[in-house]
Formats: sequence, structure tokens, C-alpha cells
Amino acid sequence: MPSLDQNEEEDREVGEKPAWRRFIDRFQEPSYPTKKFPTRKMAVRGAFLALLGASAVFGVMVGLMLVYSINLPQMEELARYRPSTTTELYDIHGKVFGSFALERRIVVPYSEFPEQLKQAIFSIEDKNFETNGGINLVRAMSAAYHDVHSKGKAQGASTLTMQLSRNLFLSSEKTYGRKIQEIFLTLQIERRFTKQQIFTLYANQIYLGRGTYGFEAGSEYYFSKHVHDLTLPEAAMLAALPKGPEEYSPVRHPDRALKRRNLVLSEMLADKKITAAQAEEAKAAPLGLHIEAPANTEAPYFVEEVRRQLEKEYGAEEAHGAGLHVYTTLDIDLQRVANKAVLDGTASYERRHGWKGRLQNVLNGDTDLASYRHPDWSQRPLAGTYIHGLVTDVSAAKINVKLGSTQAILTPADWAWTQKTKGTDLVKVGDIVYVRVEETSGPADEFVKRASLQEDSGAQASLMAVDNSNGEVLAMVGGRDFALSQFNRATQAQRQVGSSFKPYVYTTAIEAGEKPTSLVLDAPTSFYTPNGPYTPHNYEAGSYKGNMTLTEAFAESRNIPALRLANKYGINKVIETAKRFGITSNMPPFLPVAIGSADITLAEQVGAYSVFPNDGIRIQPHYIRKVVQTDGLQVEEPTPEVKEVISLDTARTMMILLQAVVQHGTAAAASSMKHAFGGKTGTTNNYTDAWFIGFSPSVTCGTWIGFDDRESLGEKETGAKAALPMWMDFMKVAVAGKPNESFAKPNAPKKQLDVPVAAPDEDMPKPPKDDEPDVDDDSGDSAPAKTPDAPPVDAVPTPQTPKPSTPAPVTRPTGTPPSSGPPTGTPPPQGM
Repeated sequence: MPSLDQNEEEDREVGEKPAWRRFIDRFQEPSYPTKKFPTRKMAVRGAFLALLGASAVFGVMVGLMLVYSINLPQMEELARYRPSTTTELYDIHGKVFGSFALERRIVVPYSEFPEQLKQAIFSIEDKNFETNGGINLVRAMSAAYHDVHSKGKAQGASTLTMQLSRNLFLSSEKTYGRKIQEIFLTLQIERRFTKQQIFTLYANQIYLGRGTYGFEAGSEYYFSKHVHDLTLPEAAMLAALPKGPEEYSPVRHPDRALKRRNLVLSEMLADKKITAAQAEEAKAAPLGLHIEAPANTEAPYFVEEVRRQLEKEYGAEEAHGAGLHVYTTLDIDLQRVANKAVLDGTASYERRHGWKGRLQNVLNGDTDLASYRHPDWSQRPLAGTYIHGLVTDVSAAKINVKLGSTQAILTPADWAWTQKTKGTDLVKVGDIVYVRVEETSGPADEFVKRASLQEDSGAQASLMAVDNSNGEVLAMVGGRDFALSQFNRATQAQRQVGSSFKPYVYTTAIEAGEKPTSLVLDAPTSFYTPNGPYTPHNYEAGSYKGNMTLTEAFAESRNIPALRLANKYGINKVIETAKRFGITSNMPPFLPVAIGSADITLAEQVGAYSVFPNDGIRIQPHYIRKVVQTDGLQVEEPTPEVKEVISLDTARTMMILLQAVVQHGTAAAASSMKHAFGGKTGTTNNYTDAWFIGFSPSVTCGTWIGFDDRESLGEKETGAKAALPMWMDFMKVAVAGKPNESFAKPNAPKKQLDVPVAAPDEDMPKPPKDDEPDVDDDSGDSAPAKTPDAPPVDAVPTPQTPKPSTPAPVTRPTGTPPSSGPPTGTPPPQGM
């Protein structure tokens, strides 16, 4: 036993030690015996180790929070979050006819989501959404382990808030780090936002397949109705999609979708959200899909023009993702008429030239019948539409044609125009054929009851119409099939215009003092040039009428009189006149340009011709009325250029000539419509292009038909025969509600337009007054005119007109723009 002195000495040593040392000594072996207290030592050491472990865990957690939260978004960012939404295009009647988007989404408030949709989502995705804190720890840990270690589908254990945080800000990679970030972000969202706000964000953000995001867009796509109008089975179907939008797609996998929908209904029944009777009735209902028609199918070329303009003015991201409401100039009713006019017109042309065959066969490549999909099949085969199909079976009396999800059976009556009696003489299995849907059946007209065989040899056509009073583009067709070629032949194709160029020649002559009654000689002549004589001819070689009035020569589209006038007043002057009308395409200063050897777009021609019924005022054709942001604020749009390019007297004098074309000239067929019309036909050399540009007092419209590779349309395929019928089909409807409209009388006041007009240029030519002497005409000039500055057309250099570029649409592959090359080097004949 230690002595008293020894204990006192030890006490002094202990007192001299620092506090930290004394703390450590407590955990070391004591100097007194411990055999009587063996557990005390173990307890002390255990407590120390537990404290040390808890500190380590705490430190690790703090470190993880710092590491994984450092890159998380602030809640202020989420409060300001505006999801990418669909830009919608409206026509003049307020109807939506087109859209484009990075993500097809329509944002709606919480009040728009029906209660049965909310309960369906809660039952299948997050039963305790309204009471939990955003995280179910047991399910989250299980899901995290499964997601990281499983190569299959993700474990569906996330709450709605966790799904929202992942969809908004995080990647889809399967790591513990991402899961931890998801939990941290979920807790922040739950603290910052109410349950209603969280659900609204989720319901507008979640992906539902087929390019749709959010339940409003999903409802409109799958059922063609607003989300607040959904029935119970429809709501259950949409609620079933977030787990696997593609796996449970009702379009691609209807059987899986039906089972998943019924599972949602069972969960709702188990949660007592619906009654057994409601569940049984809903489960017995079919999927009831009513797929929304693909966007931009009625006016795709017009939509593309609007898209390009918006991207140019606001940038691609803003144009596609800001949810703009674009109020355009399109009249969707007239657009449908334009579509039909172009398709029917080209079909009539094809039938005039008989069955050519030359069909593509998919079996010649690596494709089989089962896997083949034609671009046309994205649209529903409605009655009156033209669509490409796949021949799946053929016999002498029957041809089976696949048209996407449906099929058509053709009988001999449906191909009688080909003058072939047997189907086997026309097609074989695997051929791609072109048909017109004549009749449909089914609740949603989804089945083709009857179709007729058509020809698609490659002929193309275009149409454009503008409102004369304000320059608004009412309708535009850039080709027969946008799915196959996005090249816009109304705005991008520069083609020889033939005699439709002659109004600029006669306008120049009128401004120089000529009158409709002035005489011009229609007789053989040659124009001398440095490269030799240029000897033109009329449409009918050897047909000349001697002295003719300007009105007669213009109405009959005589080439020689037009060339005499251009030569007399100068081809450079004629080109200057055309430029005043808004023609910006390259026009080389050669005499054959006077009869249409220059390449010009249809859009330029339509804008230029509207000057005549507008009493000399040119309004720049345009596509957009106004742009409104999602918050309702209107974006300032540039106003179209409005300018007086010819005088009132010149315009009304030219109207005499242009009306004569319809009354008794090359477009006399249009006089049967018994309406006030004017215009001009155009036909080019070898019949490669056929035109008609014409107008009523209210609407100017132009049509063109030809081949992209400048193949001949065929003998006698003039503007009057090939292009005018399309124009007539359109204008019959365009003027149907205006039976009493007429052109201004000679002494009537100037026409009042719907836009302010800028002052005319001071140097704009004006015709001489009536009391001024007439300019000498060339009616008695039988000698060839000398034109040292005008080489023969054979010597016309080939101007390298660049091809217009074709930007790729957002959701479709871009077609290859056809050639829009230079003149062929020989003068076009008279444009009939």
C-alpha cells in the first residue's frame, strides 16, 4: 500500500500537468488496481471511440454537403424559371395552324389540372405527396442502390419533388453523387415552394413521349383536348406515362399502355380516390386516342418563312423556346384552297401526259416492306389529300397500298386514266406509288375507304397570294410535298419568267408617252449587235400581224412588239423599271430579258404585280402582323415598306392592257369567272416554265409550274394551259365574297390603302399630259433597229446566279434545293 508521502508527491505531479494531459490520462491505465472494476475501462474506451466515430461521420456529412451542394442552383433561379415553351402561329382568324419548339410544351396554371388527374398522378407516382417532406428516405436509399448497380430501368421510388429536381437541373447519370444532389435540391425546393407550386412545375415539365412535355401538351397531342377536359381513363393514361413515356407509349405499344393505365386505376381504387364502379367502367374503356394532326402540315412553307424571319430578328433560342404568340397574315381557309389548287393542277398536268411509271422500289435497297416508312405518313390521309404509299400486294384486278397505319385497295376504276387494264401492268410489290385519297371512314376518318392512282413524275408547282390593301401574304405553297422537299419554289426558286416580264417593258413605254392605242409593228426583224444579228420570233413561228395597238400586242403576248419597245426605250431603262417594282434578282442588260430570259422568283413577281391594282403603290409582302410574348407584351415589329413606284396615270393605263389579257387575250379562260381580273401569262423556251400572275381589285396571286431540273413540261404546255387553271381554282374562292368589286374608273380618286404611303421619288417618270404631243411610234419602221449594246441571245453570258440556301427545319430532314440556274442561252418564245 502506498505511503501517505508517496500519495502527496503524486498529487503534486498531477497538479503540475496541463489540463489536456490530465484528460488523456483518464483513459490510460490507473495506478491503482482495476481488477475489481474491469468494465469501467472498456466503457471509457467505448465512449471515446463512439465520440470519435460520430465526429468523423459528422465531418463526412458536412464535407459531402459542401461538395455536392456547391454546384446546385439557387432557389431564386427556380423562382425565375421559365420552361421552354412552344411558339404558336395564328392565322388572321385567330386559329392556330403551326408551331415550332425546342420542346413541345404548353404551360398552364394549377387550376387547369383536374382533380382526377392529380389523384391519378399521386396514386401511381407519390401517394404521400401532399404530406411528405419531399423525400421518402427508405425508398430513396433503396432506389439509389438499385439505380447505381442495376443496368436496367431506374427504380421508380422518387417522389414528385425529386423527379422535378432531377428533370430541371440534374443529369440522368446513375451515381451516388447525383442522388445526393437530388436529395439536397429536393429539400431546398420543399422549403422554398408550396405543394401547389411544386405540382404545377412538375405537371408542366415532365416528359410524356412523342416530343411532348407537360400534361397540357400531352392531352392535346394524345386526345386533341385541353387537360381540364380529360375523362377518368384519359387522365389515368397520361398519369401512366412519366415512368416510361416510350415503353408505355399508347401509339407504339397500345397493349402495354392499356395495362399500365389500368394499374393506375387500380392504385386509385386502393387509395379510395375512385369507386369500384368508376374503376370498372374506366378499365373497360378503350384507349380512345385522337392523335393531334402533325404541326405545320397545312402551311409548311409559310411556317418556314416565318421561322426564318423570327430567327433573324430574335435569334433561334428565343424563336423556338420563348413561347411566342405570332399573329401572321395567313388565311388558313385560303391556304387550304391553295394547297388543293396546286395539287389538283399538277395532277391534271400529269394525267395529260399519260402513265410514265418509273417508280422507286424499296426492295431494290436494304429495306423490307415491314420496316419501310415514308415521310408522308406523318400526316393523316384525309379525303382530298395526295400521299405516297407502298404497294404490298398486286393482282390484275386489285392493288393493295399501305398508307402508314392504314391501307387502300385500288380497283381498275381507280387507275382507268392510265389506259392500263391490269394492275400487274402498272406496279409491282415494293413500288412507291402516289395516290389521292377519295373517301375515308371510321370515327376519326382514320381509314381510307377509296383512293385513286396518281402520277408523280417530278413536276413541281408553287402559288403565292397577297392582300392588295396591305401586302399581307394570304397563302403560300412552295411545292407538291414538303415532307420530300423543303425547298420553297415561291420564294427561293429563280426561274425564267417568260412573257410575264412584259408589263415592265410596257410600263416603261407608257411612262415615255406611249398610249394603249399607240401602234407597234409585229413583223420579222433583226436587231444588230456587236456579235451579229439577233432575229427573234413569236410564239407561232411565221405568224405576224403587222401594225397592232399596244393593247392588242400585249393581250396576245407578241414578242416582236415587246422587243421593239424595249429596244426603242433601252433595255437598261426597262430593268430600272423592274427594280422599282421590287425585282431584286439579277437581270443582265440584254434585249432578250424583255421577253423573259431573266430568272426571278414568284414572290418578287407577285409583289410587283400588286402595284397595278394599287394605283402605283408597292407594299412589301410580309408574313407577320404582330408578335406577343408569354407575358402578353407585344414585341415591336418592323413595318413593311410602302412606296409609290409608278404614277396613278401610268398604273391605270397599264390596267387597260392587263385586263385585256383576261378579256380577250392569252388568259381569256378566266373571263368565264365573270369578275374583274387582270394579269399576264408567261411561257419560257422549250416549255420549261409556265406562269400566270394575276389580280382582282383585292387579291394578287401568282402560280408557276415546272421541273426542278428544267425538264420540258411538254409541247404546248403554256402558262394559259398549265398555270392559269391553278390560279382560277384559287381565285374563285378568294373573290367569292366580293361579287361587286371592280377596278377604279379613269377619273376616280386614288385608291385608299390600309397602310401609310411614303412620298414618291422625285425622279419617278410620269407620262405626258393629254395635251402634249405623242412620242413617235415605230409602227412604220420596217428596217431592223440598231442595238449595238444588245448582243444576240446566243451570246448572252451565263450569269452565275447563286442558289438560295435552304435552312433545315427543326423537326424534319432538309430537302436538296433544286438548281435555279441561269438562262439557257436562247430566247423564250411568246408566253401564252
